[in-house]
Amino acid sequence: MVFYFKALPEAGDYTIFMGLDKHENEELIKYGFPEDIWFHVDKMSSAHVYLRLNKGQTIDDINEGLLEDCAQLVKANSIQGNKVNNVDVVYTPWFNLKKTPSMDVGQVGFHNPKMVRTVKVEKRINEIVNRLNKTKVERKPDLKAEREAVNAVERAERKAQLRDKKKREELERLEKEKQSEIRSYKSLMVSEKMTSNKQIASANKSLQELEDDFM
Repeated sequence: MVFYFKALPEAGDYTIFMGLDKHENEELIKYGFPEDIWFHVDKMSSAHVYLRLNKGQTIDDINEGLLEDCAQLVKANSIQGNKVNNVDVVYTPWFNLKKTPSMDVGQVGFHNPKMVRTVKVEKRINEIVNRLNKTKVERKPDLKAEREAVNAVERAERKAQLRDKKKREELERLEKEKQSEIRSYKSLMVSEKMTSNKQIASANKSLQELEDDFM
């Protein structure tokens, strides 16, 4: 089971989601999207909350309202973190999550700790948490199928880009050959290398002169 929430409309059309439990979190870790941003209360047990950005966006594109929604939601879904003030929420791109066989279910590390950011949440803001909970929808998605569908689209896009690249390269090659032929033709038309009809006539005897010589 995955829970989906809608962010503050003013922040943009974004979906925030989290797994029902640590086993669901394993699936979310395994089949995430490149645009997903992972949130968790630092040094405390909490839900794994994800924000799905639009294609092409990065962690730098998260605006203040969107960040606050995600931070409040992850704090509210931490048993310990929900009871105290001034908690730190860490967040990082999904592809920075590191999972090794020795880790417990739902546990993650980071490939690059420098890509992990922190935002401090002073206190729970019920207005935000209640608004998000009103948008909550429960679904049982096939995360693997969704990831494979995205992979198929990305492969098709890469193939199309490769075809376009090869086509451009072939057109450029043909244009270079054409320009080379034009330059070669122009070099043959240089006046110093050309012979006029008058020059040809002066260099050869007339028909009458040839007959006189023969006689």
